[in-house]
Amino acid sequence: MKTKERATISDAEWEVMRVVWTNKQTTSREIIAILESKMNWKPATIKTLIGRLVEKGMLQAKPEGNKYLYQAAVSEEESVEEKSSAFFEHICNKKAGKTLAYLLEEAELSFDDVGLLEKVLQQKKQEAVTEVSCKCTPGQCNCKASYDEA
Repeated sequence: MKTKERATISDAEWEVMRVVWTNKQTTSREIIAILESKMNWKPATIKTLIGRLVEKGMLQAKPEGNKYLYQAAVSEEESVEEKSSAFFEHICNKKAGKTLAYLLEEAELSFDDVGLLEKVLQQKKQEAVTEVSCKCTPGQCNCKASYDEA
């Protein structure tokens, strides 16, 4: 599930984006009020992060009087999907199932969440293969080494 290439954002920038996504449109003062105590960051640090996100095209800045109103240029859902896909591009295909199982064990889920997951798993069961193929370059995982020795 490859999506168009977008600028990556740091964990700190992600915190700013969460505030903007939640508020739809906000000022730097509002972002600072939320993140200053949570993250123990100085206002200048938060303004730097906002500036980087504007430069990366993740935030739009609209002047209003003597301040700017910020809104997301990309949706939270799209960003989460991209981040998730990118994560799975960094692990062996054969480890995806175990990784998902671990993530499920760690997540707090509602009954609705569990129902959604059950539905997705039923659909996946229809497409399941006997064995997932490894697409790693030799030396990136142990899959290829065991095939080479045989």
